[in-house]
Amino acid sequence: MTKQEALFKYLLRLGDNALIQGHRLSEWCSKAPVLEEDLALTNMALDNIGRAQAFLKYAGEVENKGRNEDDLAYKRAERQFYNNLITELPIGNFAYTMAKQLLLSSFEYFLFTDLCQSTDETVAGISAKSLKEVRYHLTHSRDWCFRLGKGTDVSHEKLQNSVNELWMFTGELFEMCQEDEVLMQDGIVFSLSGIQQQWLDLVNSVLQEANISTPNVDYMQTGSRRGIHTEYLGHLLSEMQYLQRAYPDAIW
Repeated sequence: MTKQEALFKYLLRLGDNALIQGHRLSEWCSKAPVLEEDLALTNMALDNIGRAQAFLKYAGEVENKGRNEDDLAYKRAERQFYNNLITELPIGNFAYTMAKQLLLSSFEYFLFTDLCQSTDETVAGISAKSLKEVRYHLTHSRDWCFRLGKGTDVSHEKLQNSVNELWMFTGELFEMCQEDEVLMQDGIVFSLSGIQQQWLDLVNSVLQEANISTPNVDYMQTGSRRGIHTEYLGHLLSEMQYLQRAYPDAIW
């Protein structure tokens, strides 16, 4: 694998994670429990979609085959996406979304903190902007986990069940593959194993304060690094890509 190929696939990973999570968060528009939360989740979705646009645009430039961010978002098939499996899971109830956001934002906080030091100036620049947004996403989901975990018996049960269901998808966040090894040689990216304990410590501290037990799970779901996904991604893409596929190359 060449450095160009490695960087292209790594950028797809970052862009796809943001794109798919952004799409899932957008599904809360007009459905959140209160108006303020409706606005908050919609803004978080827009943050993710903006990040996806930046990373996918750069991926198209690195690939140098005439594809732009729209082509990469709307004209790839399911097996050509590399987002983590956790991002494509349905939104579930509100506690489920907050638990998922806590797990993802905690990971992204440490990931983008590292990538701000990337020797690739574009990666470092996008990461610095993303880090500002991720800090808010982390604070927002953390505070809601406190409220839900310490709230009623029902809210506590829903949050605990959500964490239990999502935990098997967290191991994949830290998987390293060939493109990581290639890019690490030039300081473009950094070892994910280096932030795994930091992530675990942060998540454990939040869950403990929220009176939520950390699950003890031996088996972890995997596959996204090879383009293998849950049954949910295909349905998501069929909705997200419908207009572009129905009217190829349409312009306003």
